[in-house]
Amino acid sequence: MRIGIIGGGLAGLVAGYSLADAYDVVIFEQESELGGLLSSYRNERYTIEQFYHHFFSGDSELMTLLDKLGLSGEVIWLSGSTGSYTDGAIHPMTTPLEILRYPFLSILDKAKLGLFTKQASHMDMAPLDAITAHDFIISKLGERIYHSFFEPLLKSKFGQNADLVSAAWLISRVAIRSDRGVAGERLGYISGGFSVLIDRLAGAARDKGCAIRTGVPVTSVVQVNQSSGDGWEINGEFFDIVIGTVSPRILQKLGVPGIPSIPYQGAACLTLALSRDVTDGVYWLNITDPAPYGAVVSHTNFASFEWYGEHLVYLASYFSGDPDPSLKEKMLSDFCTKFSVDPSEVHWSRIAVDCDAGPLYLTGYMNNLTDPAVPGLYLAGMFSPENYPERSIEGSVKAARRVVEGIRNRE
Repeated sequence: MRIGIIGGGLAGLVAGYSLADAYDVVIFEQESELGGLLSSYRNERYTIEQFYHHFFSGDSELMTLLDKLGLSGEVIWLSGSTGSYTDGAIHPMTTPLEILRYPFLSILDKAKLGLFTKQASHMDMAPLDAITAHDFIISKLGERIYHSFFEPLLKSKFGQNADLVSAAWLISRVAIRSDRGVAGERLGYISGGFSVLIDRLAGAARDKGCAIRTGVPVTSVVQVNQSSGDGWEINGEFFDIVIGTVSPRILQKLGVPGIPSIPYQGAACLTLALSRDVTDGVYWLNITDPAPYGAVVSHTNFASFEWYGEHLVYLASYFSGDPDPSLKEKMLSDFCTKFSVDPSEVHWSRIAVDCDAGPLYLTGYMNNLTDPAVPGLYLAGMFSPENYPERSIEGSVKAARRVVEGIRNRE
């Protein structure tokens, strides 16, 4: 049986690796670099992800995959500090003392926020899908806590759509990120970067016989009926089964039937290499002041500076529609002004833009989480149930595993 996989991101590679020992599998990836949103820049000294990534201690499926690939020993656990850039200043918000010092919330507000955070993991997410995070937080905690604490987080992830995101997404995120001590969140990373995982996974899939075609975009997907049975043609080539791992918009454009209409947003991530740390040791800095980006993610305040020999920073911006063609220049100019960076201190900069970077978790999103009732078609992507209400590396692995199990069980 032949299986065609559209997309060489993590879900596509996991599916290909898992199925290639029993089936004839081909992965189609339009880019020259595998990994999708987990792909990396490569230079002479190191690799660095095009979009920032980490994982969590409870990501059991990912940990099982790393063990199978012989990468368990490369997992490192790091602390992720947080802060806010408000009124032209950096405010660390990692330790209890730093949170107490934060000047834009009262002591009562901070007590209410702390209790709410502890309760988050016990909340029922289903009814929260029907209400916006904006309305839910204001009703529970008030305007000041929403605008000072939650709104910057929502804007850093959803840009102009921040007020439309469901409360289920926000509360799930709060619950996931409650695994933290006084030094910050306990987050997972791979020594050498996630390129180590993608390279090892692709190599293992090829060793099993999986064909991986990079630089080969899918231009058409057609249901066909042959004497040997129903199937599909990808770029005119016959397959018994199709696995779609790219966004619903792309699958619909290719003519794949039964695809749910799930809104997506784009992401632009500007990576900078600098001469010095400019965020006072903070890893994740939400930007409250007006800016063409929602967060500054100082990678080398998370992973070791010694791996790279220069300070690496991401500027993250999310958008709907088409990105501003001058976005890179606007982001860089604003960043240099806010953080007193002379352009000569920027060793290099590159921007990665993906117009289908992830789902928009608007209210009612749960109603879209249904598999298409189309024989021989399987979906495993960021829009899959495993990635709701929070998309993650773990969710992509789980989505691929579900599809693999479904294909194996159909015979």
